[in-house]
Amino acid sequence: MVSGARWWFRQNVGLVGVLAILAILLLIGALVADRFATFRNLRNVFEQATDLVFVSLGQTLTVLTGGIDLSVGSMISLLACLTSGTINGDPALVAPVIAGILVLGVIIGMANGGLVIVLGVHPLIVTLGMGAVLQGVTLLYALGPVGKVESTFGFVAYGKVAGLPFGATLAVLLCVAVALVLRYTRLGRYIFAVGDDPVAADLMGLPRRRVLLFVYGFSGFCCALTALYLVGRFGAGQPYTGVNYTLSSITPVIVGGTLLSGGRGSVIGTLFGAYLIALLNNLLNFMDVSKHYQLVAQALVIILAVSVYVEKRRLV
Repeated sequence: MVSGARWWFRQNVGLVGVLAILAILLLIGALVADRFATFRNLRNVFEQATDLVFVSLGQTLTVLTGGIDLSVGSMISLLACLTSGTINGDPALVAPVIAGILVLGVIIGMANGGLVIVLGVHPLIVTLGMGAVLQGVTLLYALGPVGKVESTFGFVAYGKVAGLPFGATLAVLLCVAVALVLRYTRLGRYIFAVGDDPVAADLMGLPRRRVLLFVYGFSGFCCALTALYLVGRFGAGQPYTGVNYTLSSITPVIVGGTLLSGGRGSVIGTLFGAYLIALLNNLLNFMDVSKHYQLVAQALVIILAVSVYVEKRRLV
């Protein structure tokens, strides 16, 4: 029992660490402000983390394969502008545009994966270049807020189903579904195997190329979900709406325990990592801390997380 508990802790140290820090932040917040630990504020944090949960979920799978997707910010900007610019207030276009944006996200993501496979270049370089291309296309399409969506589109961000926020609940359910796929399916085992040792995966005859196409396509799908959520939240797409997500999408992944070298990680850890970042920002807002210092705080969290996981690898 003791050795089993020790093994579980080593495998889930990221999740345990995130939950511990969340508890500490809740305690500090309760001491700093009376309204911090209220149900209403925590529900706001739950909802405000939705966009970060979506994009970080896709990022998690790319990192699990030993890659990374630095095109997510530009992809979100482009897809958000295309969404509002195409709908432009016409309710009849909402459903087909949503479907089209989701498909386009998958196509762009798979293009990333295809370039990684064909060129044999590190995903960091490929996706960084793709991000520059996508941002250029976005600026050719719009230099400012473009189009608009009719009021019911706001349901994506503000609607509720059975009293639960639609977007935030969808993000959680999607994370749970992906976690089950990783844990109980052959595809999940392939993703971990490719990230752990791509050479061995090839020698074993695993479909490494199809796995890469899938994870980058899924990352594009998650970017599309993020773009739709942001358009529902703000009412229109903007050419720089996704710029901050390129790096911020990696933060919950690292904090949640996924190793940047691939082969080991947790989607649920990423989920709580996103909540940790949202809660940290919320606490700093209550403390009237400047946005610039909030970025510093996030950087310190990343450095701490990386140091913990380096030590974890030594132990294992």
